[in-house]
Amino acid sequence: MNVLYSFPHKIGAARICYTAWEQVRGSVAAGAQVTVMPGAVSRILPREVTVCPTMARGKFRIPYKLLGRMGACVMHDRIVAQRLERMAGKVDIVHCWPLGSLETLKTAKRLGIPTVLERPNAHTRYCYETVAAECRRIGLSTPHHDYKSNNKVLAREEEEFELAFRLLCPSEFTARSFLDRGFKSDKLLRHTYGFDEKVFFPNRTVHEEPGKLTALFVGVDAVRKGLHLALEAWLSSPVAKDGILLVAGELSAEFQKRFAKQLEHRSVRLLGHRNDVADLMRSSDILLMPSLEEGFGLVCVEAIGSGCVPLVSNACTEECRHMHNSLVHAVGDVETLQNQITMVYENRSLLGNLRQACIRERTDLTWTAAGKKLLSAYETAITQHMSGVRLLLDPLMPQAAIEAGAPPSD
Repeated sequence: MNVLYSFPHKIGAARICYTAWEQVRGSVAAGAQVTVMPGAVSRILPREVTVCPTMARGKFRIPYKLLGRMGACVMHDRIVAQRLERMAGKVDIVHCWPLGSLETLKTAKRLGIPTVLERPNAHTRYCYETVAAECRRIGLSTPHHDYKSNNKVLAREEEEFELAFRLLCPSEFTARSFLDRGFKSDKLLRHTYGFDEKVFFPNRTVHEEPGKLTALFVGVDAVRKGLHLALEAWLSSPVAKDGILLVAGELSAEFQKRFAKQLEHRSVRLLGHRNDVADLMRSSDILLMPSLEEGFGLVCVEAIGSGCVPLVSNACTEECRHMHNSLVHAVGDVETLQNQITMVYENRSLLGNLRQACIRERTDLTWTAAGKKLLSAYETAITQHMSGVRLLLDPLMPQAAIEAGAPPSD
């Protein structure tokens, strides 16, 4: 299978750039032949990958700040679309990312090549509305820049949603956000993300010291990730008397001012940005992640891989299974989260059982496993696209014959 993977940012950097890098690595390991067209390369890709940057040549790079986020994505998109024209007949499927795919999707559609569009978050309109509503509720004026409403971004991405043959949804929550907007279920393809088992692995010792519990919160966007909800639940539980809540991630000045009293509690430790998240997970008992919106809570599976039990909202990922390897609450349900924190604090046997389930099944959630699921999604998209083409060529052919791969009649 020949895959053209288009990514408008610096592949291998942080956040979605890391996700894209791992997707390429995983799909290559699963057997795909991948040509990557990133904006630039921040981390070397496997040698089997053909890499053709759009915003860099050798040591020369077009500065992203010069063009702005939208401008850089548009330029990347145009370059990939032009290159795709010359690759007709050599590409089985095109994998695109939001905001940098409009012309590429149009070109692929004209050439008859199936496309899949990555959805690292829920529907963009849902994200904007959810974060804005929560900011109003708690008295904050400005969401994180990624979630501040932008009509130009929204219009472009919604056009991409329509043009893509299939949307790649890494969680049921993400898929539901599109179904609720009127998208048909056959427009959506499920896959998943994973964790690096060489980085995220558990300690051999189990944290069972009575009266001591260490919780961890990891996240950049404090509002969307629900840090204020985690603080409310934590501070209203008995564990705050002698436990520790570690907060890893940058917090805006406005957020720190609004929640100064909670953040200054003696049980709360503000760590700022950290590069040792895996070590923090290994030394923590639980992960608190009461997110309001997620595409896929990557830190949740990283916590599972580290033997750190997730206490998370149902927006994170269904890989967190309630009372199996995690404790799950409905989005915004602080009371249930408080009760769950208290439960694992008072019942260390339950905490130990959840931790053992994390460790026992962790290899099912790696990036290698995710690569196999991504390859399967590619295969499904290609098969469905071919069936649609055959149906257009011969609308009288029975559907059963189309699905069986029968050639169109003369």
